Order: sequence, then C-alpha cells, then structure tokens
Amino acid sequence: MSGVSAAEVSHEDGIAVISHDGVSRDLLSGAVRSAGYTVDGRSEDFHWGDSSVWRQSANNTKWCLIGCSIGDFGTIAAFQFVFTDSGWNAMMIMALAMFNGILTSIALETYILLSQMPLNEAFRVAIGMSLISMLSMEAAMNIVDLVLTGGAKLTWWVIAPMLIAGFLTPWPYNYWRLKKYGVACH
Repeated sequence: MSGVSAAEVSHEDGIAVISHDGVSRDLLSGAVRSAGYTVDGRSEDFHWGDSSVWRQSANNTKWCLIGCSIGDFGTIAAFQFVFTDSGWNAMMIMALAMFNGILTSIALETYILLSQMPLNEAFRVAIGMSLISMLSMEAAMNIVDLVLTGGAKLTWWVIAPMLIAGFLTPWPYNYWRLKKYGVACH
C-alpha cells in the first residue's frame, strides 16, 4: 500500500504496528480487514461475491473430488465386478466406499503436498483437511448412486451425475471456509 513504510505483526499478541506517512486510519483498517484480520473488533463483512475465492475453492474441490472418486468408484466397482457374492448390502458397500474415498483423498493430497514439504508434514496437513467437505462429497455421490441405480452400482450414465453432485455439494462450504478463515480444505 502506498504510504506504508513498515508493518510489524505479532500473531502471539494479536498486535500489528504499522509505520506510515499520512495514510488514513480508515484506509489502513480496511486494508488489514481485507487481508483477513480483525481491526477494533471488526473484520471484513463476509460475502459470496468474490470470484477469485470461487475459483480457488473450485480448484480445491476438484482435487478433493478426484481423490474421493478414486476410492469410492474403486470400491463400488470391486463389489460390482469382483466380489459379486460377498453378501454385503448396498449400504455396507457405500459406507466402505465413503471410507475408502476419504483415504484416497488424503493419500492424493499427501502426494501433492510432497513437492512443498516433507512427508510427515504433508501427511499431517492432509489429515487436517476438512472432513466435513469430504463427508458431504462422499454422501452426495453415494445418494445419487442409490437414487438413480437403486444400489451401489456403477453404470456409464450415473458417473457424471455422481461427480456433479460430489462437486457441487461441498463447494459453497469450501468457499466459506476459504473466504472467512483463509483456510482451504485442499
């Protein structure tokens, strides 16, 4: 920001000291709030109209969808084509598919993060992702499968609706989390 010569921020004390030359308090406060911080007990008003946050949250949701779909579709396909006489009902298969989808999403995110950090830190970050987002995505995908096919079945025409529901369900939550807290689930 023009007119600001230095800024010292202490996250431990919750204090920032900004050195400036003639910048108004309102302008400084607005800039700090727009960066996600609180000034005098006020933060930036939340809104749903930030296109850059929608794009970033869509990208995050896409990676979650890829990871979840691998485990989910793989589990359903295994019971549909390999373990056909397992005795498992559709709900048991879907519960396992959701669990496996979350595991593969965490594995994919860990792999993606390896280029940025060591394995143990990448795994910790991946585990810390939002389970709300992953669970809602998995539930939406499996509900669509159940409603459209009557069970845990993969057909060529059900995959697209499952993916669309799996993407659209957590996307607003991912936007909210990123916009309000600056925290992405992926």
